[in-house]
Amino acid sequence: MATESITPATLKARAAALAPALTERIPEADQRRRLPDATIADFQDAGFFRMLQPSRWGGLEVDPQTFYDVQMTVGAACPSSAWVLGVVAVHAWQLALFPLPAQEEVWGKDRSVLISSSYAPTGKVTRAPGGYRISGRWSFSSGSDHCQWVFLGGLVPPDAEGKPPEMRTFLLPRRDYKIEDTWHTMGLRGTGSNDVVVDDVFVPEHRTHRLVDGFKRSSPGNELNPAPLYRLPFGQVFVRSVSTTALGIAQGALDAYRKNTASRIAASDGAKVALDPSAQTVAAYAAGVIEDLRATLHRNFDELMAQARAGEDMPLERRLKFRLDSSLAVQRSLEVVDALFTESGGRAIFTSSALHRYFLDIHCARAHYANNPEKSARNFGGVLLQQKNTDFFV
Repeated sequence: MATESITPATLKARAAALAPALTERIPEADQRRRLPDATIADFQDAGFFRMLQPSRWGGLEVDPQTFYDVQMTVGAACPSSAWVLGVVAVHAWQLALFPLPAQEEVWGKDRSVLISSSYAPTGKVTRAPGGYRISGRWSFSSGSDHCQWVFLGGLVPPDAEGKPPEMRTFLLPRRDYKIEDTWHTMGLRGTGSNDVVVDDVFVPEHRTHRLVDGFKRSSPGNELNPAPLYRLPFGQVFVRSVSTTALGIAQGALDAYRKNTASRIAASDGAKVALDPSAQTVAAYAAGVIEDLRATLHRNFDELMAQARAGEDMPLERRLKFRLDSSLAVQRSLEVVDALFTESGGRAIFTSSALHRYFLDIHCARAHYANNPEKSARNFGGVLLQQKNTDFFV
């Protein structure tokens, strides 16, 4: 299908149509501890990995709201699928910020190439003529088995005494790293978030991206890809790619709860559970919270996209607030799932229960560093109290 004929409505309809198949594949994904190849193929065919890819490389350049809506729909059907979709598809957006030679290396021959990542700067970086040498181990690289490149975070040593190290993303081809199978977890089992190991590899300057450039919205790729989409702050787009699956999980848990509870009869007294005020209240609370979280996500990106289109500045306080909103969305989604799980009684603890799966997956999603609201709340609160900002991933 031609790129120009794929609308936001088309993408959302394709996500809804794929949902039953994604749910059916959960046992295979859990058993293999990675997504089935069929799911990756379906996402490619649907155009999901191209949603944030630049049009010059065959991408769709949709607004982030559409991207996240698709991720939520997928998440309600299969949380692992949504997690991989979110973190892998967002990498096309970051690659658009790199210098042109890096974009040509990745997309020059095959525009469907996928990139995984691990941003925590756990490896060693040294300066070298024309670039850097890096070594080490990086964990939690979701979807890595399906990807041909990887983004790795690293701290570049200062070039002068007294200066701080510089955070960068390093782009490496598959030949330059190994994937070690380490993903044995209680939830999000199908994400295949294995370790990436690098042994003293050279990375040229053009295959790096500075965090400060993403913060200032002044990356090399901004001249190549001038669409407002790429004028958004790096941190704003990325953190939502790892938090939005939680909203899908909450919706999936609510859907499962409604289906089970509507016809459930209490074993203790034979009463119809749907008439229990507690059961009704939990359902109402869950539906209300999920709608509020969706509305907040859309409102925030409506504001950010309007500012990007107008070429306006994006005030730091608003960015810090939106960063907090992203992590709070996960915490509130977790509270929704916990409440639904608790209200579902003993049958929810069986491994065959959908609520059991959502319960485990949402707790794994909450464990991601970017989904912890405490640090972002402290930083935002400090700035409100005239302290300096300490987070540039916003």
